[in-house]
Amino acid sequence: MLLTAVETTRRGRCALFGDGEFLFSVDPETFAKSGLAEGDTLEEETLARLREQSDLRAAKDRALLLLSGRDHGAQELFQKLCRSFDDHTAAAAVAEMQRLGLLDDAAFARRKAESLAAKHKSRREIAAKLASIGIDRPLIEQALSSIAQEDETETIRPLLERQYRSKLAAGGREKVLAALVRRGFRTRDAIAAVDRFLEENFSE
Repeated sequence: MLLTAVETTRRGRCALFGDGEFLFSVDPETFAKSGLAEGDTLEEETLARLREQSDLRAAKDRALLLLSGRDHGAQELFQKLCRSFDDHTAAAAVAEMQRLGLLDDAAFARRKAESLAAKHKSRREIAAKLASIGIDRPLIEQALSSIAQEDETETIRPLLERQYRSKLAAGGREKVLAALVRRGFRTRDAIAAVDRFLEENFSE
C-alpha cells in the first residue's frame, strides 16, 4: 500500500490516505517522528505502530486534561480513559502519569476522605465512595485513620443541627436514628449523638 496523501484536518491532525482511501488520522508530532512521506510504502506493521503511538499520545493528552481539572485515583483515571481508548492504551497513559508523579493514590485517597469528612459523611460512606473510584482497601483504611475517629458522635452532631432539628423537635427520634444508620453511621453512635442532642436542646 502506498501513502498517497497526507491532509491536515480541521483539528490540525494529519489524515493519512493509502491507495487513495482514508486510513486514519494521527497527531502531527507522531507523524513527523515516523519519517513517512507521500509516496512511501506502508506496511501493516508500520500502520499499526503509527496508530498505537498516536492513540497513546492522545490518551496522555486526555489524562493531563483530566488531571488539570481535579485529582484522580489511578483506577478512576483508567476507567475514564477507557471510554475513548482501549485498555492497553489507557493503562500506558496512566503509567506515564504515575511516572511523572502526577498520580498518587495514597495522597488522593487522603484528600478525598478529608473532603468527604468535612461534609459530615460517615466512615462507611467515605469508604464506599473511595472503593467506588478504585481505591484499594489498605489505602482506604489508611485514609480513614488519618481523618476520623471510631466514635462518630461529633460528626453526627452538625447533621442533627442542620438537617434533623425540626424532626427531633416533633418527636421523630426513631426516624432520625434510621436516617443516620442509612447514611452509614453505627447505631450506637447515632443513639448517643441523638440522645445527647435531645437532652441539650429539648429537655425541660
